[in-house]
Amino acid sequence: MSVKRFAPKLHIKKGDKVKVIAGSDRGSVGEVKVVFPSENKAIVDGLNMKTKHIKPVNDNPGGINQIEAPIHLSNLMLVDPKSGQATRTGRKEVDGKSKRFSKKSGEIIK
Repeated sequence: MSVKRFAPKLHIKKGDKVKVIAGSDRGSVGEVKVVFPSENKAIVDGLNMKTKHIKPVNDNPGGINQIEAPIHLSNLMLVDPKSGQATRTGRKEVDGKSKRFSKKSGEIIK
Protein backbone atom coordinates (compact mmCIF):
# COMPACT_ATOMS: atom_id res chain seq x y z
CA MET A 1 0.00 0.00 0.00
CA SER A 2 1.44 3.35 -1.03
CA VAL A 3 0.95 6.51 0.98
CA LYS A 4 0.22 9.83 -0.75
CA ARG A 5 2.64 12.44 0.51
CA PHE A 6 1.35 15.51 -1.33
CA ALA A 7 -2.05 16.61 -2.58
CA PRO A 8 -2.16 16.63 -6.39
CA LYS A 9 -2.42 19.92 -8.31
CA LEU A 10 -5.97 20.00 -9.60
CA HIS A 11 -7.22 21.70 -12.76
CA ILE A 12 -10.27 23.06 -10.88
CA LYS A 13 -10.42 25.29 -7.79
CA LYS A 14 -13.16 26.73 -5.58
CA GLY A 15 -14.90 29.65 -7.31
CA ASP A 16 -14.16 28.45 -10.87
CA LYS A 17 -16.88 28.40 -13.50
CA VAL A 18 -17.13 24.84 -14.87
CA LYS A 19 -19.11 22.90 -17.47
CA VAL A 20 -20.32 19.33 -16.88
CA ILE A 21 -19.17 17.10 -19.76
CA ALA A 22 -20.68 13.76 -18.64
CA GLY A 23 -23.64 12.52 -16.63
CA SER A 24 -27.26 13.56 -16.24
CA ASP A 25 -26.34 17.28 -15.97
CA ARG A 26 -24.22 17.22 -19.15
CA GLY A 27 -23.88 20.67 -20.76
CA SER A 28 -24.79 22.58 -17.59
CA VAL A 29 -22.56 25.38 -16.29
CA GLY A 30 -22.10 26.31 -12.63
CA GLU A 31 -19.69 27.62 -10.04
CA VAL A 32 -17.60 25.32 -7.85
CA LYS A 33 -18.53 25.64 -4.15
CA VAL A 34 -16.26 23.00 -2.56
CA VAL A 35 -13.40 20.79 -3.82
CA PHE A 36 -12.43 17.48 -2.18
CA PRO A 37 -8.85 16.76 -3.39
CA SER A 38 -8.60 13.42 -1.58
CA GLU A 39 -11.70 12.12 -3.41
CA ASN A 40 -11.11 14.00 -6.71
CA LYS A 41 -14.64 15.41 -6.47
CA ALA A 42 -16.27 18.83 -6.34
CA ILE A 43 -19.67 20.26 -5.46
CA VAL A 44 -21.05 22.59 -8.15
CA ASP A 45 -23.74 25.14 -7.28
CA GLY A 46 -27.19 23.94 -8.40
CA LEU A 47 -26.00 20.79 -10.22
CA ASN A 48 -26.24 17.04 -9.48
CA MET A 49 -29.19 17.56 -7.13
CA LYS A 50 -30.15 14.62 -4.90
CA THR A 51 -33.09 14.10 -2.53
CA LYS A 52 -32.35 13.88 1.19
CA HIS A 53 -34.95 12.92 3.78
CA ILE A 54 -34.43 14.83 7.05
CA LYS A 55 -35.91 13.50 10.30
CA PRO A 56 -37.69 16.09 12.45
CA VAL A 57 -35.85 17.22 15.59
CA ASN A 58 -36.54 19.93 18.20
CA ASP A 59 -36.03 23.08 16.10
CA ASN A 60 -36.02 21.52 12.59
CA PRO A 61 -39.36 20.39 11.14
CA GLY A 62 -37.62 17.91 8.81
CA GLY A 63 -38.95 16.96 5.38
CA ILE A 64 -37.56 16.15 1.95
CA ASN A 65 -34.77 18.48 0.81
CA GLN A 66 -32.74 18.83 -2.38
CA ILE A 67 -28.95 18.93 -1.88
CA GLU A 68 -25.99 19.09 -4.27
CA ALA A 69 -23.97 15.88 -4.50
CA PRO A 70 -20.25 15.78 -5.43
CA ILE A 71 -19.26 15.31 -9.10
CA HIS A 72 -16.00 13.63 -10.13
CA LEU A 73 -13.43 16.12 -11.47
CA SER A 74 -13.01 14.10 -14.68
CA ASN A 75 -16.59 15.05 -15.56
CA LEU A 76 -15.92 18.80 -15.21
CA MET A 77 -14.16 21.21 -17.58
CA LEU A 78 -13.10 24.75 -16.78
CA VAL A 79 -14.93 27.50 -18.70
CA ASP A 80 -12.54 29.93 -20.41
CA PRO A 81 -13.15 33.43 -18.97
CA LYS A 82 -12.36 35.06 -22.33
CA SER A 83 -14.41 32.96 -24.80
CA GLY A 84 -16.96 31.39 -22.44
CA GLN A 85 -16.29 27.90 -23.84
CA ALA A 86 -15.03 24.79 -22.03
CA THR A 87 -11.24 24.49 -22.22
CA ARG A 88 -8.42 22.26 -21.07
CA THR A 89 -5.88 23.74 -18.71
CA GLY A 90 -2.11 23.69 -18.58
CA ARG A 91 0.53 25.04 -16.22
CA LYS A 92 3.08 27.81 -16.91
CA GLU A 93 5.76 29.22 -14.68
CA VAL A 94 5.16 32.95 -14.19
CA ASP A 95 7.44 34.92 -11.84
CA GLY A 96 8.70 31.67 -10.31
CA LYS A 97 5.18 30.39 -9.54
CA SER A 98 3.15 27.74 -11.36
CA LYS A 99 0.00 29.29 -12.84
CA ARG A 100 -2.94 27.71 -14.67
CA PHE A 101 -3.63 28.82 -18.24
CA SER A 102 -6.38 28.17 -20.77
CA LYS A 103 -5.25 26.04 -23.69
CA LYS A 104 -7.98 27.58 -25.90
CA SER A 105 -7.05 31.26 -25.48
CA GLY A 106 -3.62 30.97 -23.81
CA GLU A 107 -4.64 33.38 -21.03
CA ILE A 108 -3.57 32.96 -17.40
CA ILE A 109 -6.45 31.93 -15.12
CA LYS A 110 -6.58 33.72 -11.74
